[in-house]
Amino acid sequence: MPPRGVKKGSKRERQYKHIKQSEKKAGRSNKRAEEIAARAVNKEKARSGESKTSSRSSTSGRSASARGGRQSGKGPGGRTREQLYSDAKKLDIEGRSKMSKQELEHAVAGAS
Repeated sequence: MPPRGVKKGSKRERQYKHIKQSEKKAGRSNKRAEEIAARAVNKEKARSGESKTSSRSSTSGRSASARGGRQSGKGPGGRTREQLYSDAKKLDIEGRSKMSKQELEHAVAGAS
C-alpha cells in the first residue's frame, strides 16, 4: 500500500508501484519491497516540496532519479551485506547464510 497522502492514479503511486516491483524482482520480500518503495516515494515528495515536513537528510544529496537507479556500492562501505547476500543467492553460492559480509564479498567476486 502506498504511503499516506499519495493519491490513486498519481505520479507518486506509479513511482511506488514501479519501485516495489523492481525490489521484488531483486529478491526482496514483499514487506521489504513495500518499505523501500514507501521510503523512496516519501523522500521524493520531501524533495519536491509535496510534504508538510521533511528532514535535512531527505532534502540533501542526489535523488534516486538523479543517481539513475544506482544503489550504494561505490562508497567506502561498499555494498551492504543484504545486497551481497542477494547476489550470492542469485549465484547459488552454498553456505551464504553463515557467511560474514567480508566472506560474501569474496565469494560473490570469485563467482562472477
